[in-house]
Amino acid sequence: MALVASGNIAIADTAADPTAVKSENGKYLDKEGNPTFKVAPDGTVDWYTYSGYRRYHSECHVCHGPDGMGSTYAPALKDSLKTMSYADFLGVVASGRQNVSTSQENVMPSFGNNRNVVCYLDDLYVYLRARANGAVGRGRPAKHEEKTPAAQKQEDDCMADSK
Repeated sequence: MALVASGNIAIADTAADPTAVKSENGKYLDKEGNPTFKVAPDGTVDWYTYSGYRRYHSECHVCHGPDGMGSTYAPALKDSLKTMSYADFLGVVASGRQNVSTSQENVMPSFGNNRNVVCYLDDLYVYLRARANGAVGRGRPAKHEEKTPAAQKQEDDCMADSK
């Protein structure tokens, strides 16, 4: 697999297959163990995709545009996640990134200390991965699975760490 240098990290030129092969407490995983989405034939999305939609639109859309479509200020994440690995996504969101060229400078701030982002990294990744793969369209998903007790516990534990 070829790697393309981008800022301070290398990004794989192909992302892993997003097909869910197992579920752990309502969280779906691909064959490599990365979080992924699950959309039922009737359009019902898993809890993490729905939560990712909500978190994206509270923290990320200001720069990256509604539904991951991009803006004049920041790239379309629905396109970025077609080639970005889970590990690279985590690194960029937690540490930030700076891309400088002769014509422009793009800066992604670090969100590593923002609990409203860090506590939902998997949710954000799953939602954007679903957008990148065409599994979820624009707008709020109409139907979603219920939040599992495991998801609530993880959220409570993460948010409690910030107090």
